[in-house]
Amino acid sequence: MQRENEVQHVFLVGAKSLGAYGGYETFVYKLTEYHQNKTNIKYHVACKANGDGCMDETKVDGVTIINDHEFEFHNAHCFKIDIPQIGPAQAIYYDVAALKACCKYIKEHRIKHPIVYIMACRIGPFAGHFYKEIHKLGGTVYLNPDGHEWMRAKWSAPIRKYWKISEQMMVKYCDLAICDSLNIEKYIHECYDCKGIKDRNPKTTFIAYGADLTLSKLSDDDEKLVNWYKEKGLKKKDYYLVVGRFVPENSFEVMIREFMKSKSKKDFAIITNVNEKFLNELEEKLHFKSDKRIKFVGTVYDQELLKKIRENAYAYFHGHMVGGTNPSLIEALGSTDLNLLVDVAFNKEVAEDCALYWSRKPGSLAKLIDKADQMSTDEIAEMGQRAKKRVAEEYTWDKICGQYEKCVCKNKLGEKYEDYYSKLPLFYSWWTREIYV
Repeated sequence: MQRENEVQHVFLVGAKSLGAYGGYETFVYKLTEYHQNKTNIKYHVACKANGDGCMDETKVDGVTIINDHEFEFHNAHCFKIDIPQIGPAQAIYYDVAALKACCKYIKEHRIKHPIVYIMACRIGPFAGHFYKEIHKLGGTVYLNPDGHEWMRAKWSAPIRKYWKISEQMMVKYCDLAICDSLNIEKYIHECYDCKGIKDRNPKTTFIAYGADLTLSKLSDDDEKLVNWYKEKGLKKKDYYLVVGRFVPENSFEVMIREFMKSKSKKDFAIITNVNEKFLNELEEKLHFKSDKRIKFVGTVYDQELLKKIRENAYAYFHGHMVGGTNPSLIEALGSTDLNLLVDVAFNKEVAEDCALYWSRKPGSLAKLIDKADQMSTDEIAEMGQRAKKRVAEEYTWDKICGQYEKCVCKNKLGEKYEDYYSKLPLFYSWWTREIYV
């Protein structure tokens, strides 16, 4: 058990940067922000130095530069990892390189009982090596298994197979799996109970993601908001909205196609980092550029402005098909009165009866949009109140970060693990020229 007044060092591996679009990026930003004044917790955060979604600390206020690859932010020690441009393998390389850097730092600074918290199950073939190494250093491995990465449409069949195997190898042998969804926790036990070390069940706990429930500081006549609306051709309460990563499993094709089918006279504003290849594919299929209501409005990094845009939306679309508790959904429930969600267990777990649901079948969402357009102001306001009450009770960052503080500060080192890893397969890494257990 951690001794009183002893600092618990926690290494966070898996987020590309702090504060960018994406669940892990938002989570790391909020976790370090809420705990920055804690004297009993010290975070160490891996960030991408280059490539898609990389960290640019020069654009973030409050950063203290240490050197070209290290900086302090929210009192967290952040270190950047250079990534070669090797296609889909970049994500695996990133996690492997980040874990090597963590182990090196732990050794050099003689850190006692560190926690290494790995977000997502990308490095299964390497897991045995790093789990063993971390345990030798007196550390503990926490894992966030994320959602069903092996179901994501962007991956080819062989890669999806890899993700599934990787999940198996990482979940079965971690010290604790922190699930951000009760459905994910249930899935892990259904799949992996009695299949881990000495047929033990995986140790799990449930901690959701959180959301910032504070209203935007901007007024409706704020120059920043007015100019943004003018530039994008939008009006308050006259647009449907979606904010998220521009990837197939987030149902962009369905949302655009169905909105084009609807009779709505409102606009559909899409805030995202546009992937040109995927965008061109959608244009070829849907010819959405012919529909003036469909508006790709770029990214919004100003958090106060983004909050206000959410608050002023007529309704919010959420099309995420995989994953657990999605931060963008919680933020939408906390700010936008009317929410239209794709009908999957993860979304229903979060929103319950505080939203309307649609399927990906042709016509379902278009019909729901037409229904939403006819809802009264009182009906929409009542649904918004229920949603905000739900989020305020279950998904505040205060609650989530408090749960994480208890979790990491109760870190308890268990039995020795070295012997268990002898049964894991060897894996040769071509980029490091090393053999991993």
